[in-house]
Amino acid sequence: MIEVGSSVFWRGTLALVIGSFMVFANVYVTQPLLPMIANEFSISPLQASASFTITTLTLGLSLLFYGPISDALGRKGIMVMTMAGITLTTFCLSLVQSYESLLALRALQGFFLAGLPAIAVAYLGDEYTPEALMVAVGLYISGNTLGGIGGRLIGGFVGEWLGQSATFAVMSGISLICLLAFYILLPKSQHFEPKTLKIGHILMNMKDHLQNRRLLTCYFIGGFSFFIFINQYSYVTFLLEAAPYHLSAKYVGLLFLTYLSGTLGSAMSGKLAKRWGQANIMVLGTCIFIFGSLVTLGDSLQAIILGLLINSLGFFLCHSTASSFVSRTAKHAKASASSLYLVFYYLGASLGGFYLDPFWQANGWTGVIMGSWLILFFVALAGFSLTRHKVACVN
Repeated sequence: MIEVGSSVFWRGTLALVIGSFMVFANVYVTQPLLPMIANEFSISPLQASASFTITTLTLGLSLLFYGPISDALGRKGIMVMTMAGITLTTFCLSLVQSYESLLALRALQGFFLAGLPAIAVAYLGDEYTPEALMVAVGLYISGNTLGGIGGRLIGGFVGEWLGQSATFAVMSGISLICLLAFYILLPKSQHFEPKTLKIGHILMNMKDHLQNRRLLTCYFIGGFSFFIFINQYSYVTFLLEAAPYHLSAKYVGLLFLTYLSGTLGSAMSGKLAKRWGQANIMVLGTCIFIFGSLVTLGDSLQAIILGLLINSLGFFLCHSTASSFVSRTAKHAKASASSLYLVFYYLGASLGGFYLDPFWQANGWTGVIMGSWLILFFVALAGFSLTRHKVACVN
């Protein structure tokens, strides 16, 4: 098994960070391009936004496919093939002439984008010691934050400079470099034990995971945390574009640089969990998130940015720890267990806007924070229940 600090630990972890960056840069690269897409194809903003949401939809649904497949066929090969699919579809996006073609390719790309997130933590669970797993998962998820930031910055700045098609061409070149680095750096699986691919067996594994109270609690923690986190960013955009801030879309987009504190939180999570326990760190991350939301209620732009930095630190501290917790807790079909976590995670992202909208309509940003607190207090209690369960087991 791979130990913390060994050369193979750093090779494998770096490979997964690079892969994570590539995946999430491709997910988010279209967000700053939406007005450009609307103008080029003469479509409404709502139609243009579908080029982003259809990708996250197919990504979320495909997670259930890759977990069981990798439990049967292996980890690295599937991750490499799906990353190649991402690279190819991104290049094809640079050649599209119609919105229908762009939408179809983004839907297909979502299918490929699910491959690495569905499998990566299971690969770590197979090959890394428990201690190494906690550290590596935190670093791997830091690649998610860097990809989210990088994709938006690439889309915004390259799109403004060279246009939409060139942005996809540049992104495909970056993706190819990431693919080659991933293939070279990631060690081959040494401890993977294949399982027969049977639909009944897959459904039974899913049922087992959902009946595991600790896993199910962790699924809800991840899902409801992202439910609030990603949708707060949507509403703060409206807040900052209006009086008294009047920020342009370009500067509002730079708000996603606050994800950098999440990179730090993810990287710290493994060491903190090793010292104080994973459930306690999930509670800590949620409490930090609650405090950061309070800070955003300050009147100044500086207070809002500081609050978002604190939110990102707390959210990613909780999320990276929860993701590692799932892989450690699942006794079998680890990829399936990790895939279910991500299904809850992306489902939360899809539904959170519907929940927060009535709060926004009733009382603006203050309403959004009040609605956020209701959910986050529930998430903190769920994390606390995991600490209580652990104590009960020990005693």
